[in-house]
Amino acid sequence: MKFLECPSLDRLNDFFGDLNLGERTIRGCLEAYTCKHAGTDKKLSISLENEMLELIEKSSDPDSPPPDDMLLTRSSRRTLVYLILTLYHMYPDYDFSAVKAHQFFTEESWDNFKLIFDTYMFEASKEWDETVGDVSLVDTLYMALDEVVKLGDCEIYGYVPDSEADPLVEKGAIWSFNFLFYNRKLKRVVTFRFSCFSNLVADGFLMDGVLNEGDDEIFADMDI
Repeated sequence: MKFLECPSLDRLNDFFGDLNLGERTIRGCLEAYTCKHAGTDKKLSISLENEMLELIEKSSDPDSPPPDDMLLTRSSRRTLVYLILTLYHMYPDYDFSAVKAHQFFTEESWDNFKLIFDTYMFEASKEWDETVGDVSLVDTLYMALDEVVKLGDCEIYGYVPDSEADPLVEKGAIWSFNFLFYNRKLKRVVTFRFSCFSNLVADGFLMDGVLNEGDDEIFADMDI
């Protein structure tokens, strides 16, 4: 895989880099990759595929749980391999071989993703309107993503880290999200991670709250 330079994403990264909103700071980053194998990608993808096939074989045991749906077809396994390879390229010094299929959840549509974005990035969107200009933040994000990966043909995945050592775990964050926009036809992936941190710190402890109680309602409609 290869990192792609995208000016439209760079503009958003400049805004999300360290957005101070008074009591809170938003940090976000978008990165684009081509899915064409490079370097050790081929060897790693074969290794990941073999591990998946072993899991399927073990699941035939009556006492074993059924395999995740993402492991059932060659096409879905290839998608999972690309998603994991993307994580490797984001953080090349970390071993993601233990990542499981259930750590990726799929969004049915852009509207589902937009619900999450609008809910958690409300203050950031207001700041964008006041400081940047004409087009709203979410519409600017849509146009930038569409330019790179054609959202109409995209599958949208969320990634949930399953280990405190995972570099995508934002330590000290009030909330944090990791999304991957994957276009099979173009063989491209755009990653978007965004987090919120409290600026109210005393004696090393966060004074702000944790995730809102409404989070369960937002995630209730997701396919896990």
